[in-house]
Amino acid sequence: MIRTHTAGSLREEHAGQQVTLAGWVARRRDHGGVVFIDLRDASGSAQVVFREEDHAHDLRAEYCVQVVGQVRVRPEGNENPDLPTGAIEVVADRVEVLSESAPLPFPIEGNVGVSEEARLKYRYLDIRRQQVAAAMRTRSKATYLANEVMHELGFVYVETPTLTRSTPEGARDFLVPVRLQPGNWYALPQSPQLFKQLLQVAGLERYYQLAKCYRDEDLRADRQPEFTQIDVEMSFVDQEDVIEVGEKLIGRLWREIAGYELPLPLPRMTYADAMARYGSDKPDLRFGQELVEMTEYFSGTTFRVFQADYVGAVVMPGGASQTRKELDGWQEWARSRGAKGLAYVLVQEDGTLGGPVAKNLSEQELSGLAAKVGAAPGDAIFFAAGARSAARDLLGAARLEIGRRCGLIDESQWSFLWVVDAPMFEEDGEGGWTAVHHPFTGPKPEWADNFQDHPGEALAYAYDMVCNGMEIGGGSIRIHRAEMQQRVFDVLGISKEEAESKFGFLLEAFKYGPPPHGGIAYGWDRICMLLSGGDSIRDVIAFPKTASGFDPLTGAPTPITGEQRKEAGVDAKPKTEA
Repeated sequence: MIRTHTAGSLREEHAGQQVTLAGWVARRRDHGGVVFIDLRDASGSAQVVFREEDHAHDLRAEYCVQVVGQVRVRPEGNENPDLPTGAIEVVADRVEVLSESAPLPFPIEGNVGVSEEARLKYRYLDIRRQQVAAAMRTRSKATYLANEVMHELGFVYVETPTLTRSTPEGARDFLVPVRLQPGNWYALPQSPQLFKQLLQVAGLERYYQLAKCYRDEDLRADRQPEFTQIDVEMSFVDQEDVIEVGEKLIGRLWREIAGYELPLPLPRMTYADAMARYGSDKPDLRFGQELVEMTEYFSGTTFRVFQADYVGAVVMPGGASQTRKELDGWQEWARSRGAKGLAYVLVQEDGTLGGPVAKNLSEQELSGLAAKVGAAPGDAIFFAAGARSAARDLLGAARLEIGRRCGLIDESQWSFLWVVDAPMFEEDGEGGWTAVHHPFTGPKPEWADNFQDHPGEALAYAYDMVCNGMEIGGGSIRIHRAEMQQRVFDVLGISKEEAESKFGFLLEAFKYGPPPHGGIAYGWDRICMLLSGGDSIRDVIAFPKTASGFDPLTGAPTPITGEQRKEAGVDAKPKTEA
């Protein structure tokens, strides 16, 4: 037996017992011939004391050691109330070094600033740090709870393939060459979408899975090429049934891990309302500063910038006191987002309006402006004008930036809601239409018969769960009737031949009595990040990649040899083409 007790389990009631511990040397302190070390294992840490000349002359940070000794209550005044084991210590009789440690690339203990690349390169050391290990355990606990909830609700766990055919789902596929069929390729699934719908045709009725998904997307700060989602699909349901399951799952997780009781049923907001008020389909409701549409207000303006399809405003409390450099910084911020700039008006303490834009407005426009947008003396008013979608997007981002810079966001608060009734289609920029969600998303019942006649107005039978301004889950009621599916394909410009080529196996299955069905998928990494208090999904992934998709630990991705390339058939043409 290597150990009799874990270090973090020792308490006053163990005083007088002989114990054997094993773990890592977390800290070492020398006090005139007496040495103290903190011995750390997965359960916590315990203080070990011994004479240096007997045992400790060669112990260094992160040596892996075994300690045999007796537990005693610490002398009065030496207790550490911040530690669960702070009332006791172990007086060592024997210490054995199980393995030595090389000099560390960064300290394990303490909050010393370490670059993310160094942390990821030595991730196995990073996980020894208390806060990182705690995030891993939070994720583990959440996984157990999720499985428990879904089992209680009668769901069947099914694993779907990770080697499949390439199907268009909104992002680029990762492709895998097939050595036995040169010139042919598997794709890694972007989601189990088509398979989970097939499981509904198969009659399982209630499916779920913690599924690995893969998307070859452009670089984004908090995105991983491989990620996990908890995937749910149900037969004979409508939107209310799926939302009820989602609320039970998330409610249980937040109750048991975060100690927060969700106010069920969660509030709902339409997509149109969210975009108009917050400039985002995932609004953060922990603070105000709603957008104000000013298009009608400036309908007769002579200021050319505001002669646009849409004009909107958002107020920055106290923003009039910003320096010229800070105001210019807002312009750089806007340009970094692809905008020309961010117009502004400053409300001075005496109520007069200043700034470059104010000089171009009429007296009538100036006189009612502050009242219209709800600005007070000392505030700044930011404007965006142009195409409705782009302008709202800019203002929505500005609102979030204002919230951060002005400390308006209550970080201790949880804000959940459902965003419903999103559009079915959006313009693709080339005179056609593309699906906002995916081609199998059904229309709202009132649009079932005529969505194809008004694609820009038709609403989807879809729903997204939002937490603190992040989309943590999204789903829809699917199309299960062949003629409706074909009408969607017609709107999207997908011919019958193309549909057969891309989705033939699903369309074939739908000939055999498919049930009405729908589902939802939750971003598991993001949920675990929120539950553990992290800032990035990388905090809750054991071995994550950087934002560029690089793995500092293994050096992946790497080139392959010419021999590997030939053997895998990377450059081979399929026999049908050859």
